[in-house]
Parts: sequence; structure tokens; C-alpha cells
Amino acid sequence: MLQLTNFRKAYHHQVVLQLETFTIPAGVYWLQGSNGSGKSTLLKSIAGVTSYEGDIMLHDRLNLKKQAAAYRRVVNFAEAEPLFPEFLTGVELIRLFKAAKNAPQQQEEFYVESMQMTSYVNEPVRTYSSGMLKKLSLVLAFMGRPTCILLDEPLTTLDAESLPILYSWITRHHDQHETLFLLSSHQAFEGGLLPPVREIRVEQQTVRHIA
Repeated sequence: MLQLTNFRKAYHHQVVLQLETFTIPAGVYWLQGSNGSGKSTLLKSIAGVTSYEGDIMLHDRLNLKKQAAAYRRVVNFAEAEPLFPEFLTGVELIRLFKAAKNAPQQQEEFYVESMQMTSYVNEPVRTYSSGMLKKLSLVLAFMGRPTCILLDEPLTTLDAESLPILYSWITRHHDQHETLFLLSSHQAFEGGLLPPVREIRVEQQTVRHIA
């Protein structure tokens, strides 16, 4: 369960999101909203990437501000347009993330192989296409033992053959570990390939559950 209390995010004194209390139980959620509504801002705040006012608590025990290291170890985030140091290879980035997340040995093999990345994962990321970068960012988002995974526009630049693979990862984590997923997308998710997806609407500086 994720809980936001007295949450407020503003840019240049312009409030983008403001929530007195908002609770998200375990499950798979689709964040919907128009461009500029604050979907990415919300995900980045929960990930600890951007600053905010108020408190964000995970599982009633991990406060992002008070237990930052422990919180970040179990909350993974993939940005809509991932940027990585161009001189590093995919393998090197995976190793860095595994160390930061205290991931099991060889955990990445399943994800790299199922996304058919073995032919280029040893190459510098400056040689990657946007689709290859997206796949790498998704692999990194599943490293470690996350209990909350945040995926911003995960379907963008991902080829059609890879969509069912990503859906299977989400289903596997949700079923085996009760992982909380927050997904933002302009595209609809294929419900038959995912656990029940509940909707959260981001609009007019606030957030609300739809279903």
C-alpha cells in the first residue's frame, strides 16, 4: 500500500498536484490524464526523483524522506524517455542497478533473454535505438526485489512483439509478490493479458480513483 499525505508539488509557485490524503492499495493501476496533468510528476515524486512537500509512505513503515535508502531499494522507476550515460554498456548499467537494489545473482538473465536483448546488451548504449533503450529501462525497473514498480509510458517505442512479454512480467510479479504497479500511458492496456487494471485519474491538480 502506498499513501500520500499532505502532498503538494509546485513549479515556480504554480501548484501541479495537491492531495490531503490519497491511498493506493496493492494492485495494478493505470494513471490517466491529459498532457501536463501531472502524471509524470506524480510518478517522479513517488520514485524520489523530484522534490515535493508532504509525506509518501510505503507499507505503513517506509517513509521516503525518513527511510530514503530502504524505500528506494524497493521502489523502481522507468522513465518515459530514458537517458543513460552513453559510454556505459547495457550490461554495465544492469550491474550497477543490481548492486544498488541488492538483486539476486543472474536475475537479469530471464529479462534480457525474454526481451531478446542478448545480441546488443554488451554494446554501449549510445548505439541503442529508442526501442532498445526502452527495453533496457524496463529490465532495470524489475531488478532487485521491488514491491512497487512505476512505469511512465512503458508502451511508447516498444515493438508489438515485446508488449505481451512486458505484460507477462507485470502479471508474474503481481501474482507472485503482490507488487504494486503504477503505469501511465496514452495507449490502452490489453486487459486480457494483465491482472485487473484499476484506473486513477490525474486532473485539475488532484488525483482520484476511477475503478
